[in-house]
Amino acid sequence: MARESAPSIIFVDEIDSLCGQRGEGNESEASRRIKTELLVQMQGVGHNDDKVLVLAATNTPYALDQAIRRRFDKRIYIPLPDLKARQHMFKVHLGDTPHNLSESDFEDLARKTEGFSGSDVSVCVKDVLFEPVRKTQDAVFFTQTSNGTWIPCGPKQRGAVQTTMQELAAKGLASQIIPPPITKTDFDKVLARQRPTVSKSDLEVHDRFTKEFGEEG
Repeated sequence: MARESAPSIIFVDEIDSLCGQRGEGNESEASRRIKTELLVQMQGVGHNDDKVLVLAATNTPYALDQAIRRRFDKRIYIPLPDLKARQHMFKVHLGDTPHNLSESDFEDLARKTEGFSGSDVSVCVKDVLFEPVRKTQDAVFFTQTSNGTWIPCGPKQRGAVQTTMQELAAKGLASQIIPPPITKTDFDKVLARQRPTVSKSDLEVHDRFTKEFGEEG
């Protein structure tokens, strides 16, 4: 018995930019033709032996033309990540980067980022990844470890030497300077100035659209 092949997948991100409401005042003839052609092509998807799965995403579902909306059998609302998902996202985005965060620290970060999207969490971690570099650049005290590397430290730390990254580099020690591991304080510093990008009114729009046309993801 022949094994069925997996379907080809087509993913269209921000589909609202391509398939907005037809007949709008600022719609050009070229734009109208593109929308019409896409609708025609999608009408034939799945009606022959070629297995094609079409996925699309949008943050403005009401902006979609009703004809393109009908072309999708399922209209699934993917909500913002919950606490456990955000906790996992922080770990994934940190990856193998040296840090001293405990499991309870990750739980606390997840609680503090209520209302954050996956993109917001990603931006937060990217900003945090620069903190060790900033500390190293601004440090005026370094200590040498047992393996010969130099890491920034406080003035009262045992073995602290008053010097800067530039002075160490001038001595040919640039390759031996190691940024400190990421700490919970680094995250707290970034979160103090970062806000979620999804508003309550945005969520209400998605909830209303889901009740009218979609289903929960």
